[in-house]
Amino acid sequence: MVLPKLSSVRSKRDIGTSLSEINVTPFIDVMLVLLVIFMVTTPLMQSGIGVNLPTAETDNAPAEEGLRLTVTLDRYIKIENRTININLLENTLKNLFAGKPKKIVFLQADKDIPYGFIVEVMDIAEKAGVETIGLITEPKEVKDKEK
Repeated sequence: MVLPKLSSVRSKRDIGTSLSEINVTPFIDVMLVLLVIFMVTTPLMQSGIGVNLPTAETDNAPAEEGLRLTVTLDRYIKIENRTININLLENTLKNLFAGKPKKIVFLQADKDIPYGFIVEVMDIAEKAGVETIGLITEPKEVKDKEK
């Protein structure tokens, strides 16, 4: 009986087969870094809409139960961070207040917007069935401290 040379017969271990397992440690590291990045940047993204409010001597904080309607200087109307066309405002308000007993809107508008445009927005809100419209202003002492 002839035995083959040991050098010519190689086992699979000697050839160097690849591992069939995936190393998940780098994947977990990347996911944790992304999680930290999102946790840090999310609070920075929750800024409000930039509106230069008019001042008033009385302090008037809006109640929690009303809907905040923001009108920017370039006459964009925003409801809950959604931009609404003035032509669709009445239907949008009707849909938002459908089935609600109290229909309250707090209007937050830039001080440099013409008065007629604000009256037009208020008129559309009243046509939509809004019972109470409140105006949001900024207290005078806050404006005085900034200057």
